[in-house]
Amino acid sequence: MFIVIHSLVTSVSLTALESRNATMHFVTEFVLLGFPGQREMQNFFFSLILVVYLLTLLGNGVIVYVVKWDKRLHTPMYILLGNFAFLEIWYISSTVPNMLVTILSETKTISFTGCFLQFYFFFSLGTTECFFLSVMAYDRYLAICRPLHYPSIMTGKLCVILVCVCWVSGFLCYPIPIVLISQLPFCGPNIIDHFVCDPGPLFALACIPAPSTELICYTFNSVIIFGPFLSILGSYTLVLRAVLRIPSGAGQTKAFSTCGSHLMVVSLFYGTLMVMYVSPTSGNPAGMQKIVTLVYSAVTPLLNPLIYSLRNKDMKDALKKLLGLRSNPVVWKPI
Repeated sequence: MFIVIHSLVTSVSLTALESRNATMHFVTEFVLLGFPGQREMQNFFFSLILVVYLLTLLGNGVIVYVVKWDKRLHTPMYILLGNFAFLEIWYISSTVPNMLVTILSETKTISFTGCFLQFYFFFSLGTTECFFLSVMAYDRYLAICRPLHYPSIMTGKLCVILVCVCWVSGFLCYPIPIVLISQLPFCGPNIIDHFVCDPGPLFALACIPAPSTELICYTFNSVIIFGPFLSILGSYTLVLRAVLRIPSGAGQTKAFSTCGSHLMVVSLFYGTLMVMYVSPTSGNPAGMQKIVTLVYSAVTPLLNPLIYSLRNKDMKDALKKLLGLRSNPVVWKPI
């Protein structure tokens, strides 16, 4: 119903717009301003972001390889973690390479099609990440709250199905919002004060106000963000209740250690995501939007491998084995 009303409103607005100016020029490319500053500052940003990108590829790539290489990690928990690390590689790659090119470019332009393709992949991969975090929370709930039934519930087959559902559903969510926004008339200016194609700046560049489209998109964003988030919250509420019932302090420590890394990732990712997309951000300073976007699009994928590898004993053991650090103890013999 919303989409039908939006189409009617947009059609009427476009007709009125065309009748006022039949020779109106529509933009074919956008200018991404990126980070302000002199060339020295631009070079600094380029070097910093490039290092973050390479470290992210290395860290998440190592997790993917270790999970595939070590047969002891062929369990639902680590299969989900391996897919999550693989997702992070593509997630950061949907924005950072173009960001680096934009910093070095003199024109800083991106085509109309390229802008909306980046929009689609960036948001689809972000949605997939929300779904994966929800499934990983459900996996921890089963492991801690229903340990005896865990092997029979979270089977290899169910794990593969959940992984496929996360990937497919993540890429099926955003075609409608992107089509709605791309149909708005962009007749100039074409300057986006950001380093990615984001809905907030795009709405600001539209030649006509589009309250119905904004309402649909922000409602859509809220559902996608809060749906998995409430699922995660419910899972960890049950986990917390079960952990507090464990009589031994050692058991509680082990349970919290199992979930601690995941909770850190959820807090970092969702904290920044809600600032940007739960409510319209057109009134927020452009600098704040850039910082928040940089945190969840580049910093979070960088920290995830550190969080998971440093707080997880199995991952640390697998990494030591991979690097050859777990060798037989040296026995000193007298000469």
